[in-house]
Amino acid sequence: MKYFLRAGIVIVVLIIAFLAYIYSGIYNVSALVPHNKLTLWIMNTVGDNSIKHHANDDIKTPDLSDSSLVKMGFVHFREMCVGCHGGPGIEQSEIAKGLYPSPPMLSKTAKEWTPQQLFWITKNGLKMTGMPAFGPTHTDDMIWAIVAFTKQLPTMTKEQYQKFDNETKGESDEANEHAH
Repeated sequence: MKYFLRAGIVIVVLIIAFLAYIYSGIYNVSALVPHNKLTLWIMNTVGDNSIKHHANDDIKTPDLSDSSLVKMGFVHFREMCVGCHGGPGIEQSEIAKGLYPSPPMLSKTAKEWTPQQLFWITKNGLKMTGMPAFGPTHTDDMIWAIVAFTKQLPTMTKEQYQKFDNETKGESDEANEHAH
């Protein structure tokens, strides 16, 4: 009985200390100050496992090699993604450089995610990262187009990216009309 009483007291003291810490304002939420290692580990572990859990085999992947899908994906990527994620030969924007956590350079990291995971991330967004959810404003077909293009980024050269850009000038308005 004494054990449970002591354990209960310890738990109450820990809860009070935790609440005092939360309400104290001591934790620095500035985007210029990185999280401590424990907070970073918790956020990354929760995020990665949540994506893997929710982006499962129930999400049916279309043919991502379809050139018209990839081309439409480029138009959307150029309009909405390149500012934060950069591209082959394109730096991230000033806004992206001020975000914490920093948006990943998809030309390097897209290969680490399955198409289903990229679809889920793009459709649902990621809390506390600056990654918006495109699901409310884009059809699943348009999100798959973005994924189709994104999956090509890790092997794409600066010249190939520029070729897509040249071929799709003026297609941004049409892509935006289909998104809504």
